[in-house]
Amino acid sequence: MIQNTWKDALNVYFKEMKFNLITLFPSFFEILSQGGVVARAIKEGMMEMECVNPRDWARNKYGSVDDTPYGGGDGMIMMAEPLKKSLDFLKEKEDLGFVVYLSPQGKKWSQKKAFEWSKEKTKVTFICGRYGGVDQRFIEKYVDEEVSIGDYILTGGELAAMVVMDSILRLCPKVLNNKDSKHKDSFQSSLLEAPQFTRPLLFEDLKVPEVLLSGHHQRIQEWDFHLSLLRTFQLRPDLLERVSEREKSSIREDLAQALEFATQFPEEELMSCGIPDLKQLKLKFFRKYSRESSVESSVL
Repeated sequence: MIQNTWKDALNVYFKEMKFNLITLFPSFFEILSQGGVVARAIKEGMMEMECVNPRDWARNKYGSVDDTPYGGGDGMIMMAEPLKKSLDFLKEKEDLGFVVYLSPQGKKWSQKKAFEWSKEKTKVTFICGRYGGVDQRFIEKYVDEEVSIGDYILTGGELAAMVVMDSILRLCPKVLNNKDSKHKDSFQSSLLEAPQFTRPLLFEDLKVPEVLLSGHHQRIQEWDFHLSLLRTFQLRPDLLERVSEREKSSIREDLAQALEFATQFPEEELMSCGIPDLKQLKLKFFRKYSRESSVESSVL
């Protein structure tokens, strides 16, 4: 059975963190201190945030921090010098820490990295690029790591920085109202969360699964695991390929048990859970695993 790799480790002491934002738009980050995860982290003394504007070290009275690219091309390029002086300002205060440039060519951000940084980093400085990018020489000289939050283009690095910050800070024990939430999140155990429901019991023609109303905790936990596994196999099978080799060897067996488990529920309940066609899901399972080894006929 797939285990929650980081559940126990998340109970370690969460270090106070300092996030620096090198940004042309400091006002973008004001909303973070007004509510939600970041505001709670600030209130609990677990996080400090500082914005530094490269325009404070602009080369002229117009506040220019960008210029045309050598060799031609679209857009403007952020100049190295104002960015470097922004870093110097933080370095003088011994606040610089780990320098991150948010860019499409960076390493893909993940829940695993959020967990690692929550343990290892105490000061992180984000370079929020704009326009056509940043002078490569600055990246080579001063950036410790490039990070991407996905294969798409944003107008600037500010939103990406917010995503990274939020994913780290919600791992702080004092930030989430429910201390167990971070253990049950999608991706935390390489599985998507099981479907969630609240009042009313009946919404249009879809009912809350009876097992969730039973009060039988062991039965509910069993339902939660099986539905989590089925939903992952249905919607994000790639996640099941990311687990360790030891865990991979048990996935086929766990999926077969989950499919058998699901057969006991009425179609309308499975529909409520986002599984409109269990037979098709069984066929998908059979096609994937039948070549690897014999598949129990009971699954189909």
